[in-house]
Amino acid sequence: KNSVPEIISVDTKIEKKEKTATLADASYSKAEFTIKGMTCQIGCAATIEKKLAKMEGVKSAKVNFEKELAQVEFDTNSLKTEDLVSTVTSAASGDIYSVEKLKIVE
Repeated sequence: KNSVPEIISVDTKIEKKEKTATLADASYSKAEFTIKGMTCQIGCAATIEKKLAKMEGVKSAKVNFEKELAQVEFDTNSLKTEDLVSTVTSAASGDIYSVEKLKIVE
């Protein structure tokens, strides 16, 4: 007997469904706050800036080491200021950086 092996094809395509917010859905605000505990521009300020900028819902993030100041433009529909604070305070094992004087600016 000649048995022919059965060929089974499996679809391995993975569709990545991205959450895309249209500009009409987004409601951006700018938060400004002081970050205490930074000791350098490259290690501290740049790391915090990158972590904030990578957050979904953040349009822009700038951290100024000399002024200890952060400015973050974010979508208030997908993020709260508490989310920004927790990203900063957890940036280095959670016990180095603190956020003060957080306010929403125009």
